[in-house]
Amino acid sequence: MIGSFVNVIVYRVPAGLSIVSPPSACPRCGAGISPRDNVPVLSWLVLRGKCRSCKTAISTRYPLVELGTGIAFAAVSAWLLATAADDGMLAGSLTLVAFLYLATVSIALALIDIDVHRLPNSIVLPAYVVGAVLLGGAGLASGDLGSLVRAGIGLAVLWVAYLGMALAYPGGMGFGDVKLAGVLGLFLGYLGWGEFAVGAFAAFLLGGLFGLALLVTRRANRKSGIPFGPWMLAGAWVGIFLGAPLWNGYLSLLGVV
Repeated sequence: MIGSFVNVIVYRVPAGLSIVSPPSACPRCGAGISPRDNVPVLSWLVLRGKCRSCKTAISTRYPLVELGTGIAFAAVSAWLLATAADDGMLAGSLTLVAFLYLATVSIALALIDIDVHRLPNSIVLPAYVVGAVLLGGAGLASGDLGSLVRAGIGLAVLWVAYLGMALAYPGGMGFGDVKLAGVLGLFLGYLGWGEFAVGAFAAFLLGGLFGLALLVTRRANRKSGIPFGPWMLAGAWVGIFLGAPLWNGYLSLLGVV
């Protein structure tokens, strides 16, 4: 159900349309989508990917986003159950909601950046408030004030780092990336320094490998613009899911731990 709403956000926000009204309708014939045709994934399969009224093809993106969001929610929940400390029901619930929210925002922003090379303020800026409230509440409920300090430092460090890159190379880094960096720094810092370091580095590693692949296959040149937001988000999730073990393994190689 959340994935279905993400599809609305991805289509309407870049176009400057309301995400609340009017109700969803076929963009070709204007026929409203009835409740029976608005069941995530299943309705698309029943309709065989076509509008009931005019038979216009419905993009496979819609069911894939719905299914992908469901899988993302399951993955976040499983990760938290496997890694979270026993900090109490309130702290655990707030942390879960915070990262489910980040998963939703990540999918929406990645698709919008791919489509229009933009990271809308209407999605990015509220994430600061939502993240601060939910993670702040979780930190206070668990008594882990250190996580709140790390979150604030993570936000500031990534924001300043990306601002520096945007000012030094305006054509390669947009201010949308700068704003998103602060959000990701907030969430990664809350989890730990390992997650923060891996998440920040993975964005450039994944983005660099993708850019190199495009150059090798001649699908882009050195002047081609490649949206970096999706790689920032992908890197952050690598840090969230794998940051702690990867960081500890790296420190072990150095003989630090």
